[in-house]
Amino acid sequence: MATASSEPKGSINLRIEAGTRQLIDDAAALLGKTRTEFMIESARRQAVDVLLDRRLFTLDPEGHDAFLHALDDPPPPGPKLMALMRRVPAWRR
Repeated sequence: MATASSEPKGSINLRIEAGTRQLIDDAAALLGKTRTEFMIESARRQAVDVLLDRRLFTLDPEGHDAFLHALDDPPPPGPKLMALMRRVPAWRR
């Protein structure tokens, strides 16, 4: 697996308002970082949060039991699901 320092680098070009750029520059300066370092770290942290939010969830014991029950004993398929399953997928048309 490649480390961050050995991966090829690319660029992202952004057009931002002067006020937003100054805000970013001020925040980066307070942390002793360059604008690029600040933006990359901020964007990376936000991306990880978004992905984890879609993959990781926690439940209390009652919710966990209900979740497992729903997995073990799902409701029967309704008419809309049955109709969907009878349709020919677009990639097979």
